[in-house]
Amino acid sequence: MTLFLGLIFGSIGTVYFIYGKRIHEPLLLIVGLALVIYPYFFENVVLVLLIGALLAAIPIARHKGLF
Repeated sequence: MTLFLGLIFGSIGTVYFIYGKRIHEPLLLIVGLALVIYPYFFENVVLVLLIGALLAAIPIARHKGLF
């Protein structure tokens, strides 16, 4: 299950990274790289899901002006 979640969040991270590189946005670059790398360090499914959801929500929250 963590392999599947890692694939999903890694794909989202790749999109964030490429988009951040294109528009020169460091937040998207950092979050994208973190989403690609973090699943290698955690084995717990719940932890992978929570961290991935939080990391994926950071650029969305920033775009909406929440921080």
